[in-house]
Amino acid sequence: MKKWTRRAFIGAGVLASGAVVIGIAIRPGNRSSKVAGLIASADETVMNIWLKISPDNTVTAIIPHAEMGQGVHTTLAMMLAEEMDADWSKVKFLEAPADKEYANYVLAKGFIAGDKQFPKFLEGTIDGVFLTAVKSMNFQITGGSASVRFTGQHGMRIAGAAAKAMLLQAAADTWKVPTEELKAQNSTIIHQASNRTATFAELAPAAAKVKSPKTPKLKSQEEFTIMGTSKPRFDIPAKVTGEAKFGMDVQVAGMKYATIKASPVFGSKVKSVDTTISSSMLGVSKILNLGNAVAVIADGYWQAKTTLDGLPIEFESTANNKLSQADIINGYKKAMDTALAEDELDLHFKKGDALKELESAETLVEAEYELPFLAHATMEPMNCTTWVHDGKCEIWCGSQNPLGVKAAAAKLLDLDFDQVTVHNQLLGGGFGRRSETDVIEQAVMIAKEVDFPVKLIWSREEDTQHDVYREATLSRMKAGLDKSGNPIAYTHQFIFKHHPPEAADMPYDIPNQLIQYSSPETFVPWGNWRSVDHSTHGFLTESFIDELAFAAKQDPFAYRKNLSKNNPRFQAVLDLVMEKSGWGTALPANWGRGIAIAQSFGTIVAEVAEVEVSVEGKVKVHRVVCAVDAGFAIHPDGFIAQMESGIIYGLAAAMTGEISIENGAVMQGNFHDYPVTRMNEAPKIETHIINSGNPPGGGGEPSTPVIGPAVTNAIFNATGIRIRQLPISKNDLRESMRQTT
Repeated sequence: MKKWTRRAFIGAGVLASGAVVIGIAIRPGNRSSKVAGLIASADETVMNIWLKISPDNTVTAIIPHAEMGQGVHTTLAMMLAEEMDADWSKVKFLEAPADKEYANYVLAKGFIAGDKQFPKFLEGTIDGVFLTAVKSMNFQITGGSASVRFTGQHGMRIAGAAAKAMLLQAAADTWKVPTEELKAQNSTIIHQASNRTATFAELAPAAAKVKSPKTPKLKSQEEFTIMGTSKPRFDIPAKVTGEAKFGMDVQVAGMKYATIKASPVFGSKVKSVDTTISSSMLGVSKILNLGNAVAVIADGYWQAKTTLDGLPIEFESTANNKLSQADIINGYKKAMDTALAEDELDLHFKKGDALKELESAETLVEAEYELPFLAHATMEPMNCTTWVHDGKCEIWCGSQNPLGVKAAAAKLLDLDFDQVTVHNQLLGGGFGRRSETDVIEQAVMIAKEVDFPVKLIWSREEDTQHDVYREATLSRMKAGLDKSGNPIAYTHQFIFKHHPPEAADMPYDIPNQLIQYSSPETFVPWGNWRSVDHSTHGFLTESFIDELAFAAKQDPFAYRKNLSKNNPRFQAVLDLVMEKSGWGTALPANWGRGIAIAQSFGTIVAEVAEVEVSVEGKVKVHRVVCAVDAGFAIHPDGFIAQMESGIIYGLAAAMTGEISIENGAVMQGNFHDYPVTRMNEAPKIETHIINSGNPPGGGGEPSTPVIGPAVTNAIFNATGIRIRQLPISKNDLRESMRQTT
């Protein structure tokens, strides 16, 4: 799902269902019987699609999300166990299979409807619409910082509370007592008046026959005993011992290896390649022309790689072969100029008359920013193991959308959907990259040509040069200030709008606004990159607000406080980051302090960066203080780790991240020319959490958009040089430049 709207999504559900929206025909109901054979053995009781109970009183949470380091298997199990009053020592998890019954309608409903409440009589129908839609779209996504705030809040908690209500009712029916006299505690139902107890396991068979309540009562924050604690994560022990299985670790009997070389220029095809296997190609099984790429299958990866490197492959030449980075950026600028001149920019937001008010402003501030293409640079390169046999297909991979993987394979092989089995593994980094199915499709095309399992592994160079990228961005911003330095008008023109739709919003109180965008032609493939459009607009907005504060001769922190005085959550986060960072205290020579704040995925994050810029222009980020309001941190330790991860990831992008095009091809190939943040470069990070009681926000992405502007604003504070083009490494920050800036 690259781009989708509320209208399109709901429409897809209604059309796919063939049912009327108002009514009960498409209500999902309790689908336990449909999934029992997928997730449970004969002696286990499936209470609903999200949980089962074993005879030994183990509660297993069925988690419809992939684990890519974010701790989602643990956190969602905690949310279910909390509402169920389960004994945490007896709680386990199982990742949901790639099956249409596990198409995640709760997550989709959250994306589209947010925290909107529907009338109770419509809840089932609304859920049915979303379930039908996501089934038709094979939607089982882990992304959008949505696992906790949507699946957890509206799926796992409700599932746990519903199961508890069913168990209480079963006990009440068995003991002939009112449910009000019963309580659940540590996986046991207790009737204190008669001193009777029964385990969940003992009651489960009868409870499964009780009608599941649609809107069970959920606990208040004050009642939590599991949520809000940092339980040991399920995934950590195996990662420490090396037993954890990622896609790269998969071994299947009789398996061989493949690697691939695609056209360096996006969209080009293979013109010629000799697929004959010579006597010198020891261990090579097959050479394949896949149309836009060449693959080699061999006994080992290195044999496949060296053979592939030695092949005389010729790719077709296209018009894109002549394009360089400068050509692309100039083309974007020309497209924006033309759209502006011809009044063809698309409207994102308008309030008041910004153009008129700019004319009468006391001070006019203008800035143009340029951001580069960015790759995902996951530590685990793309890979997939596939076995096509006996009219079936088995796939082992690490995917952010295993149901999408299943659909892609079935389509390519012209198989029934259920003839494809996906064994999802741990992900060695996702960041949006593993929501794509390109490597899966290649693996399937390769495997269908042989009668043994094949593990396709992309080289690091292939991974870097055939990614789906965060787009290069141009932005033109203008603001008019009154005599007090307050902005009275704001305009912004940018290129490419994806999602979330609110990313380009101006979060500060400015009475007149005009925000527009254009979508020029591009041949560079786009993909979801950590925090998506927030990663660009977080930098743009917070850099420009800093410029306004400087033009107004006001403190950047105080300026933000004044412009967000009607947003109490912003105010609280700003106050906390100011206190914890020591804002305003003295720093050593050549040091600067910068601040930035943004709300994304339901979470507000403010960061203060302390940066040193040496006389030679070298930048060192020493300390980052992060204050965050995510409503409620379900697993505080894991949440802090997510903040740290997002900061480290965003820091690499800000400091050195750049994918550049020359002769139509990506120039970078590995970590030597597309570096990431190394341990000796990582700053000290201090995270402070506000549990405000608002609906839970996301954790995986919200800290990423803020670190770039916090660092560049700190560089300005240290040097007087304003960074308007990323990465920072492209800017000359030597002391001699500061004297002339």
